[in-house]
Amino acid sequence: MAPPKPTIEHTIDRTPEYEKFIEDLRKFHEERGTNFDPEPKMGNISVDLYKVFNHIVENGGYDKVSDEKLMWRKMCEGLGLMRHNAPADAYTLKQIFYKQLAAYEIKTVHKKEPPPPDILEFTTAKGGSLLTRTRENFTARGKVDREESGDDSGTPSREKRPEDTPGSASARASRGLREAPAPRVIFHPDTDSGRRTRHASGQQQSNSNTPSHPPAHSGSHSHNQNNHNSPAPAHAPPNPHPSRGGASHMYNPGPDLANPLVNNFQPPPVTQMTFRIADTPTSNPDLFNRKRRRFPVPTAPKITANIIRASLPPGTLDGPNIYERCLLALRSGIPAEQAYCLFHLVKISYERGDKYKFSQFPGLMEGLTEFALGVGNLFYDVDWTVSNDPEYGDGSIGELDGINGSSDILERIAQLKPKDVQDSFQSAEFTDRLTLIHEAVLTIRNMAMLTDNAWFLSEYPTLKDLLCILLHLPELDLVVEMKHSALDIAEQITPFLALDSNDALYQTLLAQLRSSDRGFILTALRAIGRISMSLVETNKLSGVPPDILQRLMDWLLLNDDELMDACLDFLYQYTAVVANVDTLLQATNVEHLVMQLVRLLSHGAKRVVRELVVDEAHVVYDPPSENVIPIPKDLLERLLAMEEPERCYTWIRCFFEEDPDSQITQIAIWQAYNAAFLDPLKRRNRPMINAAEFIRNINTVYQTAGAQIVKGEGPQEQQKFVIRGIRPRPSPINPERQPYFRCLWSRMATGQPARCSSWHLSADTMWDHILTDHLGETRSAEGNKFPNKEGMYACYWDTCTKYRTPTKLPLVQFMSHIKTHLKTEEARQRHLAATQQQDAPPPHPPAHPQQHHNRRHTKSRVIKPAKTITLHYEETVSVRHEQNPNAQPQAAGIPLSAALILRNIARNVVKTESEEALLKKQTRIKNGDKEESSSTTETENLAELMTIGDTEGGWNERLFRPVMARLWEIFIENRLLAPYIAGLFQLLEAGRSSSSSGLSRDGLYA
Repeated sequence: MAPPKPTIEHTIDRTPEYEKFIEDLRKFHEERGTNFDPEPKMGNISVDLYKVFNHIVENGGYDKVSDEKLMWRKMCEGLGLMRHNAPADAYTLKQIFYKQLAAYEIKTVHKKEPPPPDILEFTTAKGGSLLTRTRENFTARGKVDREESGDDSGTPSREKRPEDTPGSASARASRGLREAPAPRVIFHPDTDSGRRTRHASGQQQSNSNTPSHPPAHSGSHSHNQNNHNSPAPAHAPPNPHPSRGGASHMYNPGPDLANPLVNNFQPPPVTQMTFRIADTPTSNPDLFNRKRRRFPVPTAPKITANIIRASLPPGTLDGPNIYERCLLALRSGIPAEQAYCLFHLVKISYERGDKYKFSQFPGLMEGLTEFALGVGNLFYDVDWTVSNDPEYGDGSIGELDGINGSSDILERIAQLKPKDVQDSFQSAEFTDRLTLIHEAVLTIRNMAMLTDNAWFLSEYPTLKDLLCILLHLPELDLVVEMKHSALDIAEQITPFLALDSNDALYQTLLAQLRSSDRGFILTALRAIGRISMSLVETNKLSGVPPDILQRLMDWLLLNDDELMDACLDFLYQYTAVVANVDTLLQATNVEHLVMQLVRLLSHGAKRVVRELVVDEAHVVYDPPSENVIPIPKDLLERLLAMEEPERCYTWIRCFFEEDPDSQITQIAIWQAYNAAFLDPLKRRNRPMINAAEFIRNINTVYQTAGAQIVKGEGPQEQQKFVIRGIRPRPSPINPERQPYFRCLWSRMATGQPARCSSWHLSADTMWDHILTDHLGETRSAEGNKFPNKEGMYACYWDTCTKYRTPTKLPLVQFMSHIKTHLKTEEARQRHLAATQQQDAPPPHPPAHPQQHHNRRHTKSRVIKPAKTITLHYEETVSVRHEQNPNAQPQAAGIPLSAALILRNIARNVVKTESEEALLKKQTRIKNGDKEESSSTTETENLAELMTIGDTEGGWNERLFRPVMARLWEIFIENRLLAPYIAGLFQLLEAGRSSSSSGLSRDGLYA
């Protein structure tokens, strides 16, 4: 089968060159006064004028492309604009270039002045020669062009009939369509009497000068016939159209006709005529084709054409068109004519396969088939002939039944003795004859690609005999390509054939599966799988030999997707029949097949690890704390120097910040303030602010804060009195909003591990604090400095690891290391304070509360990572629905075929005779009855099988129990195959239940 041509997708690339080209083309059409469409359509495809212009100009321009046959089709293919109707697409592209780009090509490429629009853009795209077109020569040939078509196809047009002149009624706009035949006038017999009266003659002469008038109405022919013999009414007017021999217009009856019997005579009623449908070649072509095949096609006598040609002057006999010429040449029997015919038929069938039909050319199929049967004389001593005798009997070995087909064709081929034909050496006559036969077969193959032709071929029994003959030719390289063509023909016609197991073509196709040629195997599998596809009958695929079934199972092990796909399609149809499954159980190792099918469920699968986000990442704040930082010593001294309520305002401002989402209990904030100032104020004999006034001062400092009562959540919870709108600062600040930073030393001077809780404003004060409080150093009395001495020092600052163990080094060196921690912490605190400087509140209570509504708080924020679930699953090949692309993808390919075959086996294996026999043997093993066992080995195998699973398991238990774990994995991990695996589980469960109930009813388990 020839590989399909690669398709090119045509799209508009909106590059700067494209935009400039379209703009120049638009200006050109505006100056020319013609219409311009920047994106013309070919069906649903928008055409890129820039690509079209460059492609046509590269191939010579409009005139050169128009002068060559089929060139516009090649342009469509090169641009990716070829759709379904090649002639229509070619003419549409030609029309687009003619209207939009032809004048621009003449102006820019050829540097000439284009013809006026009235003979270019305003006319149809007919012919070429635009560079030399003028009004004079274009008008002069207008009449000739009017009868010609602008289509560039190479198919010769049908010759015009003499009566189809431009002035005739048939020369209408719809040329090329079928014309209605001329109306026929039904013959009316002469109703005149043989004798004329003088009065009638005189009346005729008197009316001869009277101008004729058209009839009052015109009826159908059937109406005139039905009413021709009916008597005219008495009040009917005289005939306005007298003619010679016509009836008398004035008639005076004689006295005999005045009799009452005559006057009272009533004519019998008009009897309706009955019609029957007559079969004609037009109404029932199939019937006439079958009748015609019963009689041999007459062949012309072998006379030279020069005798006829010599007697005629040149140009007198132009002959038929190419189609009729090929048909007549094929029937002629003249080798030169047949060679000419087959050469052109191969080309026509390839290029015009969508239009060239056997039904339009009677005798073509029969002629090609009979010519291809000549292959028998090349390889065997036989001349295959076709007999169309209705009373065909057992004739010679080379005589084929052309009506019903030869049912014994395989036996005849087996009796033939092949000739000694070598691949490397043949005579010229042999090679030429084989080439012509191959061309005949190739023509049938090309035409069979059209569905109508495939159906037509399937109705011809001799073609099946030809395929059997071709596929049983000797295994030589000479005939490999011819066999491939024969298999392609079989693939196309088998959907219209119902073949049983004894059919010669069916047996021939099965025999091709024993070949070592991969192409033979693939095409034969596809041909067998398509049997009866277009018919009501079911393709049962019966009579497949066991060795072929084993070959199919072995091919599933190959790394060949195309071959595996063809084998799986065959097995899917094969396992759909219960009898076939029974044969499969008896003749092959089905356990091995099931294991391979389960393996193919993951064919081409990709392991995917996907993170499924359950909760998106978001910013969270530290939870509000009830703990207030202890007041530093220096800040305590400053606040003790203040009076109330200034001390309360400053303390709240230094240790709390605004936070609309936080709260702190009133008792906690009051206890913190009380713990900081109660004892120092008592020692100085100064009064302490009361709790109520302290709570009110909080709202004075932060207007958004206020006292609230919060109800408890549980039944045992009590109400809480809280201050909502503030929260403790992570680090305190002084009245000038300078932040303190905490000492991160994790061990005291006594050696006990404990976190230091002192806060300092600068690194210098922190440096003195570490020397005196943590290292136990004292200043000297002379210079108030710390002495530099060597000692065992260890750094316990937060997570520092440099001097984690005591190390002997000078004090100056150790304190230099400590200073790096202090400077880093100080810089961090200053950076935090700088970001809040612009929102700093005034040092005194504000006069207007609205000034602090938009102030930001300094609570620490962190990004909470997203919560995810890790999914591990398999992805196999999938396909989307053609009519609903937005729907979920569906399983496809090899995994789907494997799942469907497993379902067929599970469904049908319980209905086979092998299942019944296995269950009976298992029952005998259970009951201890071993006398009827065929052998000890069989008994041991069945006993071992009984220990695997349930005692009621049959073939399904035996086939699917070893792979059940893998099936569950695929069911869980493969979303596309999960519905099919679920159906498989249901069939296995239903089969187990039915087997159990059936055995119980038979008394096997009683």
